[in-house]
Amino acid sequence: MTRPDPGLAHGWCALTALHGRIEAHVERALQAEHELSVREFSVLDVLSAQHDGDGGHFRMNQLADAVVLSQSATTRLVTRLEDRGLLARYLCPTDRRGIYTNVTPAGLALLEQARPTNDLALTEALDSAGQRPELAPLVTAVRHLAASGS
Repeated sequence: MTRPDPGLAHGWCALTALHGRIEAHVERALQAEHELSVREFSVLDVLSAQHDGDGGHFRMNQLADAVVLSQSATTRLVTRLEDRGLLARYLCPTDRRGIYTNVTPAGLALLEQARPTNDLALTEALDSAGQRPELAPLVTAVRHLAASGS
């Protein structure tokens, strides 16, 4: 039996550490400035990119995949945002079984107010993580992905 590569486990630990540090920093900033969680910001951001053409609206399972939550957690999150007046649901005009979720004008306004906070907090978290030797290569990779538009 071959022994697993310890570098793989080390890389995975570094990746989860980077994710945790970034998410915690961005969460604190969004909560403090806009009373918005990282997940709420993500849902608003993903849904704001919808359009009315074919394939332009996300089904709940697609939204769940995009924000990395279970379908039930996504449904609860969408309901909370709807209760706050940031999202609205309506029946699909061509398939009465389908329900669309759109960002309301209030949700779009909050998203636009929160976007600079999110971007600054993300930059700060990456800058801080980049000072740690075990995280620096991952920070470089994230920045490379951002620069290449991926």
